[in-house]
Order: sequence, then structure tokens, then C-alpha cells
Amino acid sequence: MSMLTPPGMGGKYRITGAKYPRMRRSRGRSRIVLAVVASVVAVGLIGWGTLQLIDVFTGGGDKASAAGVTGDCRTKSSASASPKILPKPGQVTVNVFNATPRSGLAKQTADELKKRGFTIGDVGNATKAYDKKVKGPGLLLGAKGATDAALPVLGTQLSGAELKTDTRAKPAEVDLIIGTTFKQLTTKADADKALAALAKPSPTSATSKKHC
Repeated sequence: MSMLTPPGMGGKYRITGAKYPRMRRSRGRSRIVLAVVASVVAVGLIGWGTLQLIDVFTGGGDKASAAGVTGDCRTKSSASASPKILPKPGQVTVNVFNATPRSGLAKQTADELKKRGFTIGDVGNATKAYDKKVKGPGLLLGAKGATDAALPVLGTQLSGAELKTDTRAKPAEVDLIIGTTFKQLTTKADADKALAALAKPSPTSATSKKHC
């Protein structure tokens, strides 16, 4: 046996100086490495799938989609706003005063407003504070609480009238002071249309939603 031959190896593994035995790497270690890699990949796939399910059930997918959407989206208006609650003409007491040199206007106007359902209070000439000083068709005067109630309701009956507030305590009682350019009240048909439009909610009060 040669001195180069490893102990215990003989026969065909005898080293003679011209031929060396081939040493093969153990297959067990390769299998362990492949098993570890496969386990890591499997765990990664499971985790990714879990995140996708969480996004689906929590809406995360919708958020991600919405963030990247730049295409055609439809805007839908929600008509959830309620109509305005306004007093009826019969709940508004109107005092009619004439601030012009023409006689009889206060009574004629009061009679017409009564036909349209308004409650009539005092009728006569305007006080010195307003007599011959109302330049437009008329002045509607009422309490601050009548700004969004009795005053605009009465305003539908006289186009172009000025609205003004004072310190009175009765918001349901308003004054109509006839001005120098007054000709007649708004026609009943037009007044009814204006009153119906007044009760509808404004477009700005409705909410808009985008549906993609």
C-alpha cells in the first residue's frame, strides 16, 4: 500500500500517484437547503395572500384603486336636503302703509294681500320716518327673526321691494310700506311660483358624490 493511500481505503481506491479517488458531496445538505428555501417562499406567499384578503374586507383595495383612478368618474348629487319650513301666508300679519302722495294705495294693496291668504293688520299712511322717503316699489320691514321666514314670504308678492329689519319682538308681523315707484303687486301666478321656489332647498345644500 502506498503512503498516499488513506487508511482503510484499498483496492480501486489505492493511490498510486497517477489516479485519485473522486470525493462526492453529500446529497443530504442540498436537500436541507432546498427545503429551507421552499419554506421561506411558501411563508411569503401565505403572507401576501393574507394581506390581499385584509384589503378586500377592510376596503383597502378601494382606497388604492381610488388613489390611482384618473379616468371617467360620474358625479352624483344627493338630494337629501329637506325643503325649507316657511310660514304660510295666513301665519303672516301684514301692516300696509302708504308712503306716496297717491291716496287709496294702502287699502287696495291690503285687500289684494287678503285675497291671497295673508292676515291684514294696520292699514294707513306711513309715519314721517318713511313718508315720501321710500324710493323703490316698497319696503318690507320686520324683526330680525323674520329674515328667513315672514319677510321673504311677503317679498314674493312685491318684486323689487327692499327688506329691512327693526327691533320689534313679533317675527310673524311685518310692514309693507308702499314706495314712490309702486305700480301693483306681483301677479298671483308669478307670486305663487316664487313662493314655491323659495320653499325648495338651494343647490349648494345638496351633497355631491363621485362614483367611479
